[in-house]
Amino acid sequence: MSYTYARVPSNGERIRLHDGRLEVPDAPIIPFIEGDGTGRDIWRASVRVFDAAVRKAYGDRRRVAWMEVFAGEKAFSRFGSWLPDETVEAFREFYVGIKGPLTTPVGGGIRSLNVALRIALDLYVCLRPVRHFEGVPSPVRRPQYVDMVIFRENTEDLYAGIEFEAGTPENAAFAALLQQHYPKQFAKIRFPHSASFGLKPISREGTARLVRAAIQWALDNRRRSVTLVHKGNIMKFTEGAFRTWGYELAEREFGERVYTWAAWGRTLQAQGETAANQEQDEAVRAGRLLIKDVIADIAFQQTITRAREFDVIATMNLNGDYLSDALAAQVGGIGIAPGGNINYDTGHAVFEATHGTAPKYADKDVVNPGSVILSGELMFRHLGWTEAADLILHGMEGAIASRRVTYDFHRLMDNATLLRCSEFADAVIESML
Repeated sequence: MSYTYARVPSNGERIRLHDGRLEVPDAPIIPFIEGDGTGRDIWRASVRVFDAAVRKAYGDRRRVAWMEVFAGEKAFSRFGSWLPDETVEAFREFYVGIKGPLTTPVGGGIRSLNVALRIALDLYVCLRPVRHFEGVPSPVRRPQYVDMVIFRENTEDLYAGIEFEAGTPENAAFAALLQQHYPKQFAKIRFPHSASFGLKPISREGTARLVRAAIQWALDNRRRSVTLVHKGNIMKFTEGAFRTWGYELAEREFGERVYTWAAWGRTLQAQGETAANQEQDEAVRAGRLLIKDVIADIAFQQTITRAREFDVIATMNLNGDYLSDALAAQVGGIGIAPGGNINYDTGHAVFEATHGTAPKYADKDVVNPGSVILSGELMFRHLGWTEAADLILHGMEGAIASRRVTYDFHRLMDNATLLRCSEFADAVIESML
């Protein structure tokens, strides 16, 4: 398509999809949104790291043709739109992109620019890896045990945004519908005449594609287990169904490559606990991926006290929102937490900083660019450019281990050297092996 605001690089080529796989040229066009507030500082630092990693990994054979597209304050101030249609179309046309943090507009209109992009492109997985870098200060005793990848469902649950505000005609109509057609459920509402309402859709199809992606990723990356995190003991027909449908999908589509706690339960009923435990142990020793589940509130406790028992986590949107940020706090905070929003069926993906815009620090060159840098690492891995991705990881590891860090880590580390945002990018580049 033609673009009004953005310029398509003449020295790049489109990524294409063939037989369900991305075909990535040596100079792919990658759309990017620099972001609002501190996004400007972070992007300038991060793109230098990306280009350096590609150059070091591939010499002159490969490079990225960056294409700036617009959203957030920059788009609104220039073009009068928080999210121009062509920005969404650019991510759709070129398949893979990356973005900094964006402001959520106050008042009416778009509820969240990030959510709007996810919905427009049907990016049903929010991928949130969480791991510790040696030397990063942590509130837990053994942060090195934290090495988890969260697959958070991105399009359903309460984030679907189906709400009815108290005092509005829509709310009154919804309450009347409940009272007329579902009187038993309506009777459970303690203060029905002043309540706002929100709906929580969880579908079989949405569950299946999320769990399928998590299991396939775990198998491809030689992980040990996938844990379904849910609150099915209370929300039996939504979160409980997520658990049930997840186990059904695992057994139906992956067969002997996995062993589920649903199978363990059937053997328990038929032959007793000893036989069930023996069956599970044999399956794990044979290299089968263990599929298990845990109640959400218990997961928050056990990911702190028994972190090594968790590997890949698959969960719904709200649980995943809480859990991914809580886990990030164990390994350095949201400032270095990467994220990717991915549709594994179409190949579309938008990688992003997971933190906010921090406007009071904007244009001061002080913030930690780690979230975007590590999101770029995810992006290169998604493209199949694993050598560049590995260099970015090595660079981050080396910079932090040498205690050359930005202010957020500097104030928590002994004998550290304080770096500006741009200087931290230099340290990452210097540390690439």
